[in-house]
Amino acid sequence: MSTRPDVIHGSAVRVADNSLIRNTYTLLAMTLLFSAAMAGLSMALDLPRMGVLVTLVGYFGLLFLVTRLRNSVWGLAAVFGLTGFMGLTLGPILEAYLTVLPNGGQVVMMAMGGTGAVFLGLSGYALTSRRDFSFMGGFLTAGILVAFLAGLGAIFFQLPALSLGVSAMFVLLMSGIILYETSNLVHGYETNYIMATVSLYVAIYNLFLSLLQLLGFAGGED
Repeated sequence: MSTRPDVIHGSAVRVADNSLIRNTYTLLAMTLLFSAAMAGLSMALDLPRMGVLVTLVGYFGLLFLVTRLRNSVWGLAAVFGLTGFMGLTLGPILEAYLTVLPNGGQVVMMAMGGTGAVFLGLSGYALTSRRDFSFMGGFLTAGILVAFLAGLGAIFFQLPALSLGVSAMFVLLMSGIILYETSNLVHGYETNYIMATVSLYVAIYNLFLSLLQLLGFAGGED
């Protein structure tokens, strides 16, 4: 007689995966709402736009803190610190689009809707198909590094065309990150819901900004 340990073990893994995915998406929803609230507060207080150096130092500093605290309850506080900070940086950007472009509100809503559609579509595909997208890791890492450096070059050398190209690259790369990270959750390669939340949040944040820039350019042309 066999107790079928393989079946028992498989069921335990599926339950753990479901719990991990549920915790990740619950925390992700909370951080997105908190980040949106911080963006609204930034706009209400008319805070100035943060410089590139301040934004990068704040982001990487808080990301390092999240990574160090990821296995403790303080990791949750660090996640909200990071996402709240990113929300504060987003507020002045949104304010600029809403005031400079005649159709700024429409551009912002289209970017928001596009971001939601891409995230839900790709996450749903990865969850239902259960395909393994872990092979994309090296490509995505190299692509993000190249796009990041190109983005810095576009900022410092004032190259609008390069900036738009970088935005298009980030749309593709962040879409890949959503597939990659969701696949990692499904297949158990990522076991920490705090780090999974941060990865998905950053992908959504950058996807939204990239779509906002592309749509804003198209709207400005009109």
